[in-house]
Amino acid sequence: MPHRAQTLIPITTVTFPEIALRTRDAHKLRGYFGELFREHSPLLHNHLESEAGAEGATAVKFRYAYPLVQYKVLDRVPTLVGLGEGATLLTQLFLQIREVQIENDTFPVLSKHIRHERVPIGLARGDGPLDLIEYRFETLWMALNQANYRDYRSYSEQEQQAQLKRVLTSQLLALFREFGLWLEPHERIMVRLSVEERSTQFKNQTMVAFTGGFLTNVVLPDGIGLGKAVSRGFGTLTRMNNGK
Repeated sequence: MPHRAQTLIPITTVTFPEIALRTRDAHKLRGYFGELFREHSPLLHNHLESEAGAEGATAVKFRYAYPLVQYKVLDRVPTLVGLGEGATLLTQLFLQIREVQIENDTFPVLSKHIRHERVPIGLARGDGPLDLIEYRFETLWMALNQANYRDYRSYSEQEQQAQLKRVLTSQLLALFREFGLWLEPHERIMVRLSVEERSTQFKNQTMVAFTGGFLTNVVLPDGIGLGKAVSRGFGTLTRMNNGK
């Protein structure tokens, strides 16, 4: 496989500026659009095609790769972000969106905005301190799963920070793999993390999540997410400086 440390990917962002929702309604957006366009692509809901199991039972496979369509509420504005194949899909479906239904409330779509562009992703060019780029988590970053959460709780504060840095680095590498990026042995992701612990409700459970941001030598598209539950709006990033 040819070595690539940076590439351009398509990204489509759809916003509904006249509809105001709460941040925690992002998963309801995902449920609504995933059902509305269920026949179009599993990328919209991360469920692959159902298969008949033993004795005719239906088994649903899940798509565990990085979510290419993400549903968010940012500053109360419902926002859909598509990357790669997901960018093409959102562009195709954009004109069909006439309303948004959240539980028992139906919001007519009077205006919607779409932005489609090609943006860089990967290792920043160069390796000096000026090439570090600052990102802020606009929504809570759910870094930990059940297994590494147990480790996290047993660690000292310094060990916790080191663990979170390892987790973030592995999430960035997983994102690279999704878009066909591979680093040479001498190429390293650098991360300087600055986060604070918070608690949040997720699927009726209290989970540990984090607010704050990080510096890194990685170029990321504005508005994408990192960590767990990215398709539901968690871990959404905003770039804070221009970098290189």
